[in-house]
Amino acid sequence: MTNRFPAAQAHGPLLPILENAWYVTGSVQFKPLLRLPRNMVVLRHGGELMLVNSVRLNAEGEAELNALGRVAHIMQIGMHGMDDPYYVDRYQAKLWHADALREDTVLPFPDVRVFRFADTIRAECALLVQRDGGLLITCDAIQHWAPSGLMSPLAKVATRLIGFQKPAQIGPPWRKKQTPPGGTLRGDFERLAALPFRRLIGGHGGLLEVDAQAQVRASIARELGGTVGR
Repeated sequence: MTNRFPAAQAHGPLLPILENAWYVTGSVQFKPLLRLPRNMVVLRHGGELMLVNSVRLNAEGEAELNALGRVAHIMQIGMHGMDDPYYVDRYQAKLWHADALREDTVLPFPDVRVFRFADTIRAECALLVQRDGGLLITCDAIQHWAPSGLMSPLAKVATRLIGFQKPAQIGPPWRKKQTPPGGTLRGDFERLAALPFRRLIGGHGGLLEVDAQAQVRASIARELGGTVGR
């Protein structure tokens, strides 16, 4: 029974990123006045769909999703996962969890590769779609904040106070939670920034369509210090 899972929350339409890749901006209500946007990416290969950072959709949105193909794979690459059980139950989809993903993991989508953070406290990954200039998909590690009608006024104020709302940003709470005591994640981010990608979409924020790699390098220099080589 699908009604035992969290209900669908406010979201927008499925929007194309590149061929066989879409995203939808949904939302999550933390408190009565605190609503944040969150993104799901949909990838398609051979009629099968892979959902990354899943967001449950309403009936209209789910019909639109079903028209794209069969939901077969759910990718949990970070701390987002509240809607994963719904999709696993609804579609009998396979759940891929960050704990079990490695950089040599062979995915059923041949143009998608795994990046795994080596130094985070909890398992965290990113996905690179290796075509059309490259698309980097992250969870909370990097978020490109953009205006959204799905963000409540209180959330706009709160996120700015804790240091959000910068382009291609390393998430401040995520960084605090994931950095080992006395350690640094700079090496991980330098490896990530060396990947070939033009576009970026994180678990929150918006789609960064151009110069994403340069923006990530600028964020590393700004937030972790020093310069990042090309």
